[in-house]
Amino acid sequence: MSDIEFRTTQVDLTGLMTVLGDHLYSTPTVALRELVQNAHDAITRRRVESEAPFDARIVVRADRERGTLSVLDNGAGLTRDEVIAFLATVGAGYTRTLRQKTGRDDLIGYFGLGFLSAFVVSDKIEVRTTSYQNPSESWLYRSRDGERYSLELTDPGPVGSVVELHLKERFRPLLEGDELRSLLERYCALLPLPVYLGSDPSAVNEVPPPWRDESLAGPRLASARRAFAARFERRFEPLCVMPIEPIEGSDLRGLLWVQDARTYGTSDNRNLSVFVRGMLLDDDARELLPSWAGFVGGVIESSMLTPTASREDLQRDERWKSAHAHIVRALIEGLAKVASSEPEAWRRVLLRHNEALLGSALCDERLMNLLANELTVPTSEGDLTARVVFRRGDSRAYVSLGTRGGFEEMLFRALKTPIAAGNRYGVLPFLRAYAEQKGGAVVELGTEEGNRHVFKRAAVSDEDKRWLESLLLRPGQRMVPARFAPKELPLVLVPDREAELKARIESDEADKRMGAAALKLARIYTKTLDGSVQADLYVNLDSPAIEALVAARSRGENAADRAARLLRALVALMAGWSEGSGRVDLSGALEDYTATALALLE
Repeated sequence: MSDIEFRTTQVDLTGLMTVLGDHLYSTPTVALRELVQNAHDAITRRRVESEAPFDARIVVRADRERGTLSVLDNGAGLTRDEVIAFLATVGAGYTRTLRQKTGRDDLIGYFGLGFLSAFVVSDKIEVRTTSYQNPSESWLYRSRDGERYSLELTDPGPVGSVVELHLKERFRPLLEGDELRSLLERYCALLPLPVYLGSDPSAVNEVPPPWRDESLAGPRLASARRAFAARFERRFEPLCVMPIEPIEGSDLRGLLWVQDARTYGTSDNRNLSVFVRGMLLDDDARELLPSWAGFVGGVIESSMLTPTASREDLQRDERWKSAHAHIVRALIEGLAKVASSEPEAWRRVLLRHNEALLGSALCDERLMNLLANELTVPTSEGDLTARVVFRRGDSRAYVSLGTRGGFEEMLFRALKTPIAAGNRYGVLPFLRAYAEQKGGAVVELGTEEGNRHVFKRAAVSDEDKRWLESLLLRPGQRMVPARFAPKELPLVLVPDREAELKARIESDEADKRMGAAALKLARIYTKTLDGSVQADLYVNLDSPAIEALVAARSRGENAADRAARLLRALVALMAGWSEGSGRVDLSGALEDYTATALALLE
């Protein structure tokens, strides 16, 4: 039996530094956030470990001529041993040790990797640091790549640290214009310590978030919330703003708002900025917002959420799930409060986002309860609330599954009943949900079940049926004797929606519009469809015109033929051949109509 060897895993430090430095962070500007965060934790450490008072401050300076970016703090500083143990050791950080020792939740750092981000943007890094434990000694750390470094004793300086980055040429635009201020205002907006840019006496985070300012109330609080929301909503104006308050088991707080921009069913303009322990972690955490809220923005903070190693995203753990549920609840409750106390804002919410809200209402019973009587659906009579649609349909909502202008619109215009456009986003399932909640029925026109409801089948002799078919039918049509209102309507041509689907999916145009996999699956289904009958022609046996047509049979075929030609042309003109119902030539129908009218006049 061979001896077992126990060996230590070797680490390629150069490769590790490349991976961590170049690929851990999505954007090089994260280096600025990490350095400010380290400065914050150094100040917090000094406050914890030293009783001597001091005026905490963080200063960021840009030197365009030298191409340097510096972050200064008057925190705890580092001793020589601490430089070696923490600053120059990948994955080691004093902050984690201090958090475990004290249990404090206001310390930001965790993984000991943040300093690596500075090497992504720098040709060289210098750190001058003086520890509060030994203020007579200052140390200078220098490194170009993070793998090798020099450390030397230098002239004593004030307690704290100065981290100076000699930026690579391509990152020097960071020093120009308002870019640096914009980044600091975004990253540090909720940081409890003041952060200054250069010699500016005003901190970039001077204005606290409104939920921390206890002096605000009433209109002043509402105005502060709207102004703060406007700072984070970069694309639209906030239409109304809703607070998120902590609840049992969650310290989450912040603001949500509805965007003042028209959306459609598939619009997704969600944006959410997440701050963890005061520092911006992710400014596009849209997945924390519900998927139906494509018109909502927000900013939140929490000390309970767990960041990933890069601190640019959140771990999808139980705390994340709890935060998501908390946000959904706050959003729905906030919308309900806007509806009850801000009628003008609520009217604009409904106006801007009606279509998107049709889908939203289907995702949560609380939303359905709030929106059921508020939202409108497009109909042949204009946009109407579901309540009006059901009332005018005698507790039924009639829904067309085709495009506008078909038999549905013709038939129900005659009956003065609105037809909802079931091909529009969310309309059909919303009306179904409304019927289930409030009572009623949804009739889907163009389906076999819906057509049976509208057109009551009637018996006719085989001889009369064959004769009517010979007079009235065109290729691709099937005649169905029926009785329906209004009796003045002799014929209605109803397209077969499945036949239309089969024609669309199996056409050459479908190859251009659909992916190969989806098209293959769709064609597996359409192969099961017959498709030979393109439309059903419902013949109204209650119609005086049809009664007269049958009676005309005994008086000779010429009169009956002329009447049939006129009726066929009438159906073609009324049904709207642009829908594809029977694919009859409209010009031919017009010729029949004109020729028959002239014959009658003669």
